[in-house]
Amino acid sequence: MNRRDFLADMIAGAAAVAVLSPREAPAQTTAPRPNVLFIAIDDLNDWIGCLGGHPQVKTPNLDRLAGRGVLFSRAYCSAPACNPSRASLMTGVLPSTSGVYLNGQPWRPVMKDVTPLQESFKRAGYDVLGRGKIYHHGRGEEFFTESGWDTYIPKSGDPLPPTRPVSGIPKTSHFDWGPVSAPNTQMDDTKVTDWCIEQLSRSRQRPLFLACGLFRPHLPWYVPQEWFDLYPLEDIVLPTVNDDDLADIPLAGRRMARPERDHHNVNKHGQWRQAVQGYLASISFTDWNVGRLLDALDQSPYKDNTLIVLWGDHGWHLGEKLHWRKFALWEEATHAPLMFVVPSLTPVGRVCQRPVSFADIYPTLKDICRLPAPSQELEGVSLRPLLAAPEASWERPALTTHGRGNHSVRSEKWRYIRYSDGSEELYDEEKDPLEWTNLAGEAEWSEVKVRLSAWLPKTNAPDAPKKKKGKGKKGGK
Repeated sequence: MNRRDFLADMIAGAAAVAVLSPREAPAQTTAPRPNVLFIAIDDLNDWIGCLGGHPQVKTPNLDRLAGRGVLFSRAYCSAPACNPSRASLMTGVLPSTSGVYLNGQPWRPVMKDVTPLQESFKRAGYDVLGRGKIYHHGRGEEFFTESGWDTYIPKSGDPLPPTRPVSGIPKTSHFDWGPVSAPNTQMDDTKVTDWCIEQLSRSRQRPLFLACGLFRPHLPWYVPQEWFDLYPLEDIVLPTVNDDDLADIPLAGRRMARPERDHHNVNKHGQWRQAVQGYLASISFTDWNVGRLLDALDQSPYKDNTLIVLWGDHGWHLGEKLHWRKFALWEEATHAPLMFVVPSLTPVGRVCQRPVSFADIYPTLKDICRLPAPSQELEGVSLRPLLAAPEASWERPALTTHGRGNHSVRSEKWRYIRYSDGSEELYDEEKDPLEWTNLAGEAEWSEVKVRLSAWLPKTNAPDAPKKKKGKGKKGGK
């Protein structure tokens, strides 16, 4: 069963730092603000059961969470890289406005006056706690200790295999996969989850905003053996790939794909199945931690008055378009999970097919939790209408940007890409969900391109300054 049929069937079926700056007094209202459990998962594409992205994946807990509320089947990142995606999500400012396009561009120096999401919650009278990867570590972590967090504990390290690279691919740094001989309890994501579970066991006088940042399936795909055992290597199903897929792609797109690098190396060393196995194993490990967190919430005093939002910061390629990692504007790199459970608002077990952006998360939480207006304009829109009625009319496509002047516009039916040099791609997602046939050069679709291009940014901010070498931690890839 392909991804589109799967979704159709489903739709038919239904170190800590205290911050001492004062809070704003919460607005007077008859209804209390909900607690918020804010779950971020790094590098998670649509390979989860409820999105149907891979036929073998085992994600019972992510599927369980999706079944409690509204799953967005067409949710797209603002940028297909950790730093710009998270900076946009947490500030509500698009990359084309901020100039933060890539991982090496710290967001705070060019957005000195914005009110990040956690600070809005603090101003609304929340206890604001977080652990793990929420922003991009090494690309602005020095700003975690300013206003907004009552307590924040950054991501720590993980056990490593004794000999690396496990894959045998030389000079690959963290681009590696394989089991570690360590129990789950020694993995940092487990410690992050344990800490969040502890916070849910405590009684509080204020509403709670709790951010849980899970790192896997970010590279390297090192998790305990039991998660690899879920996916026997000889049974692994590889992505469906067209070896001529780049033949009709503009040079700008081929330069993003770089098939002569990762894809060549993975095939040369016979590691495609092992890589898919490692990614699936890492997803199931993270799913286990999500399940523990949900169980703890269900056993806590916050069970009935907690809004849950779970998101992956962008997608990931594992050979599709002869490309690996994110850093591209096609479906696999831009599409990621987004699900909401909102007490007294979201119906149970519904799928929303409208295209939405992660830039919409901040205005949605502002709306539902009645947060004070931030200093900046939020460039997304509240998803509240879709949370209440997932089939409601929705005219907005989703915009993704990778590098200055390179954009993708994704509607329900179409993906339109325009690169900074003016070259284009156009895909009919209903007939060509794998995006194998670029229609941009065919005259009959010119009106479609004109209509979608109206959603491109009117300005493209200059590139934000890059982080100086030797300053802070080394950033993730």
